[in-house]
Amino acid sequence: MRKKITALALATAVAGAAALAQPGGFGGFGRGGQALSQPFVGLTADGGIETGLFELEPTGVGTADVRAAAERFLASLSDEQRARTLFPVDDTEWRNWANVHRFERQGVSALELNEAQRELAYGLIRAGLSERGYETSRDIMRLNHTIAEIVGNFDEYGEHLYFFTVMGEPSADEPWGWQLDGHHLVINYFVVGDQVVMTPVFMGSEPVTADGGKYAGTTIMQPEQDEAFAFMQSLSSEQREDAILAAEKARGENEAEMMSDNVEVAYAGLPATRLDPSQREALVDLMGLYVGNMDDGHAALRMDEVMAHLDRTYFAWKGRVESDGVFYYRIHSPVIYIEFDHQGPVAMDLPRGVPTRNHIHSVVRTPNGNDYGKDLLRQHLEAFANDPSHGHADAAALASR
Repeated sequence: MRKKITALALATAVAGAAALAQPGGFGGFGRGGQALSQPFVGLTADGGIETGLFELEPTGVGTADVRAAAERFLASLSDEQRARTLFPVDDTEWRNWANVHRFERQGVSALELNEAQRELAYGLIRAGLSERGYETSRDIMRLNHTIAEIVGNFDEYGEHLYFFTVMGEPSADEPWGWQLDGHHLVINYFVVGDQVVMTPVFMGSEPVTADGGKYAGTTIMQPEQDEAFAFMQSLSSEQREDAILAAEKARGENEAEMMSDNVEVAYAGLPATRLDPSQREALVDLMGLYVGNMDDGHAALRMDEVMAHLDRTYFAWKGRVESDGVFYYRIHSPVIYIEFDHQGPVAMDLPRGVPTRNHIHSVVRTPNGNDYGKDLLRQHLEAFANDPSHGHADAAALASR
């Protein structure tokens, strides 16, 4: 039976007293350090965690391919590189990511790897994601090269300036995972047994289309943009009235990007219960674009989870409802949280305060404490707390990091 527990009750111990140093954009005593010094709670609607949503259970969908890909990647590294890449499964490194370009990242970057190592690193992404998810990820990297070409700065931008870390040792039984962290692309991929949690995920780009240069013609996230607009167009005036939170949008609207693990976002907008069958199908298809970045088997399981809570799902919108307008939308249920935002320019030489379709941010999270697979990790640690072969001591404190 589901029940609510307060964030205060869940977070009874502070996970680490000292803030991590964050040079390159976020000071150790600034937003990043403050966020990491707080125990993990997760995104909530009102500060309270709804329990009983996620179960530690076999799924029948294998994780052997991603495990083998991780093992091959780690085996290719030097001892020094491997030492920089590996972290404990409960480490705060999971939460130490940023979607901006100026940020001191951990692990090994694809840029420093030789060609064979780099192929194995990208093979890890391919093993965990669907073909579409992998190609979108690589296209975001390619567009990071495009912005380097445009602004003439290959020190801060570039195709291979993305960092890999592995939390825990790849295992068929013990929890582990990997993280990809870089400008406009962050993937957190947690594995326990044959279960996978792939959130938080950040995807975006500026520009979203390469008009020239090495990767001319590369473009991202047009379906996520266009299908949402078509969905809005399908709504009646009464439905739009509920969905639209603001007729104009600000430069940046996303609530749940970097260093926002414990953000509170109330349910708002149009409930799925007020949609007709074709509109409900369109909303499900829109969510499927994001969920479908996972490997096909785990994406299907995730969509089952999403569908089980469809009647508790809300769609919200900010901005114009016109063919060339800029907008923000949010999809929010107890088990999934999706944001898409047309942002103001940062690197491009355009008015900074004016949102544009040429700069997109999107983020996907698992509310109620299961980002980074934290709820599943907690359940695993508690289940095997007294098993010496697992060596899980102080399970509650470890899971709150």
